[in-house]
Amino acid sequence: MRNIAFIINPIAGTQQKRRIPKLIDKLLDKEQWKYDIVFTEYRGHASELAAQYAAMNFDAVVAVGGDGTVNEVATGLRDTRTALGIIPIGSGNGFARHLGLPLRTPSAIEYFNHCEPISCDYGMANEHPFFATCGSGFDAHISEEFQKAGKRGIATYVEKIVREVFTYEPERYILKGDGIDIDTTAFLITFANCNQWGNAAQIAPKASIQDGKMDIAIVSKLPMIVAPAFALRLFTHSVNDNFYINTLKTSGVLLTRQGSTPFHIDGDPVEMPAEIRIRIVEDGLRILAEKRF
Repeated sequence: MRNIAFIINPIAGTQQKRRIPKLIDKLLDKEQWKYDIVFTEYRGHASELAAQYAAMNFDAVVAVGGDGTVNEVATGLRDTRTALGIIPIGSGNGFARHLGLPLRTPSAIEYFNHCEPISCDYGMANEHPFFATCGSGFDAHISEEFQKAGKRGIATYVEKIVREVFTYEPERYILKGDGIDIDTTAFLITFANCNQWGNAAQIAPKASIQDGKMDIAIVSKLPMIVAPAFALRLFTHSVNDNFYINTLKTSGVLLTRQGSTPFHIDGDPVEMPAEIRIRIVEDGLRILAEKRF
């Protein structure tokens, strides 16, 4: 018998949350798992709860929410033996999609009945852990606008992109470290532990959570005439270095930003200084999965 806790974010995504405890009771194999369920009450609560369960030597803690909830729970579990599980009910679900996890809640619960913990990497941007992506520029700007909107879902996200893409101005960035010395003006820069932002938009199709490296995707200013083609490449997993994007692979880099360019951690906007040291922590997190990635 193993112990598992489910941490549910009651405001994540657009799904109904009240039925999830009943589904857990119905679908989780109780010969394998003894479970606990708790709802978060405030921002950062999931990290506190996850750390408490890890201290009690729980075998797994499941984040029930979007990438923000995953980030909080994983933050509480990093560098422990307690594994992260995910029931993705957010707007983008980038980390879950990278892992190939079931996106339907019943299937996601049943998944825990036949998976085992594996080790994977996570990233640090100064003192902030990230597990999917972090970055600066247009995607971070959209994360700010999305947070202000008060409405969740892909429709709101697309609306913000369409409204903002014509007026957003590229910024200057300097990157140094691990053989990298770049001074450039970019539309956005993404530091990717996994391959996508979410909603299957793969900004770094070759990124791996088990190689000890991150992919840095630098997107130059896109002429409006090619913006639809670039978006299509994101969703068909065909972004490459020949189409307004340069991709690097490294274990760490120092990013220096000019001005008050926005920054995001796993899709959530955060206040950061001009200089940000970004690095990968190899094998620092255990996750419940069926295979290696």
